[in-house]
Amino acid sequence: MSLFKVFDIAGSAMSAQNTRLNTTASNLANAETVSSTEEGAYRARQPVFAAMMKGLYGTGPESVGVQVRGVVESDAPVQMRYAPDNPMANEDGYVYQSNVNMVDEMVNMISASRSYQNNVEVINTSKQLLLATLRMGE
Repeated sequence: MSLFKVFDIAGSAMSAQNTRLNTTASNLANAETVSSTEEGAYRARQPVFAAMMKGLYGTGPESVGVQVRGVVESDAPVQMRYAPDNPMANEDGYVYQSNVNMVDEMVNMISASRSYQNNVEVINTSKQLLLATLRMGE
């Protein structure tokens, strides 16, 4: 395997983690939103990752990156809360709150951030190895 493939793999992982961070930011931004209907309430979203199998010579999966296959909504129930003073309350005085779990989102954010940092380190180390290899000819 070429050492240059490391950049493709780490780049695909960084792109996937960037999507994960954006999704987490969207969930955190909408954590406290309410709606007058259950269907209108914000539901937490999570990206779905999948391995990209690429054979270097067309023979097998020797190089594996990651791709985002889509973003799915959580099927956890939304909370109904009695708040007759809220302008979004329905005729019975209830509002529907999003199903975002703040603790889960913080864990996702930290995990995505660490994974992104690790892939940056992979790229930096690979760059240093390539430069050291080029210096061997001097």
